[in-house]
Amino acid sequence: MSVLIKTSAEIEKMRIAGRLAAEVLEMLEPYVLPGVTTEELDRICHDYIVGTQKAIPAPLNYRGFPKSICTSVNHQICHGIPGAKVLKQGDIVNIDITVIKDGFHGDTSKMFLIGETSIRAKRLVAIAQEAMFLGIEQIRPGAHLGDIGHAIQRHAESNSYSVVQEFCGHGIGRNFHEEPQVLHYGQPGQGLEIREGMIFTVEPMINLGKRHLRILPDGWTAVTRDHSLSAQWEHMVLVTADGYEILTLRQEELQKVKPDTRAQ
Repeated sequence: MSVLIKTSAEIEKMRIAGRLAAEVLEMLEPYVLPGVTTEELDRICHDYIVGTQKAIPAPLNYRGFPKSICTSVNHQICHGIPGAKVLKQGDIVNIDITVIKDGFHGDTSKMFLIGETSIRAKRLVAIAQEAMFLGIEQIRPGAHLGDIGHAIQRHAESNSYSVVQEFCGHGIGRNFHEEPQVLHYGQPGQGLEIREGMIFTVEPMINLGKRHLRILPDGWTAVTRDHSLSAQWEHMVLVTADGYEILTLRQEELQKVKPDTRAQ
């Protein structure tokens, strides 16, 4: 499949879908507390997406996935299935949201710290977010996908962390997953040339220990093989004429990015 360059009309639809996905995470913030189950968080998100946003939770029934969001706790890297797991003081959890509005997808995720967490957990989460933004800052027409991966890998490894290599960012639009694949490691100047009108996700998974993983018997949940903590952040990004626009930026992040890269 070739990379799809989005039209101006499609970009407007993607802006709406991206904003809705970001709003789900903003809505959810007060509920992510010690004592809540991941299944309850799934229910809250499902009801908000369907009832309030009049949108569709993309993960539900996607290739058999049974829930409306992904919740990946502590050593779970990604694709955690919400269930009876009770969040407790000191946990970290990635909550991954994808909505479909008017046929277009909005995809984003955020790390939540549950109560008072350890210094090493806080640092991992912070470095993972910094790595994502450093990757995003490489995006502009004429740059290469390898520039994104290199910036992420360099930041993670310079802080003695590892980058998961089995999962990557992806193009997105009418389809949940499109070309290109956006690796979170690589060499500058390598890979596909970035073009105006592309929309893709940048979503590095950074491990406290080694990068290796295994998939649980549920067929979805990826965990670190050495049981070390893992952190992931994700944004959906549009390539503009002179740089990029983050389509899933939350209010709390406005100070972290340059003013001309915020969603319109």
